[in-house]
Amino acid sequence: MPSDISQARARLGAATRYGDQQAADQARRELAAAKLEAAVAKTLATAPPLTSEQRERIVAALTPHPGGEGA
Repeated sequence: MPSDISQARARLGAATRYGDQQAADQARRELAAAKLEAAVAKTLATAPPLTSEQRERIVAALTPHPGGEGA
């Protein structure tokens, strides 16, 4: 996963360097997602197994709601 973060960071640097705002915005989203994924994986590696209810709450928190910002 660190390579995903490194790759996203490199894409952001290149897009910023060449003034491609749309690519830079996309790269920022990819970098944020890569960091989040790495943090979740690290946490889950050391945490006890989640219950079904806990998994459902986490999925609900990550799922966009109609009319919401992530929809």
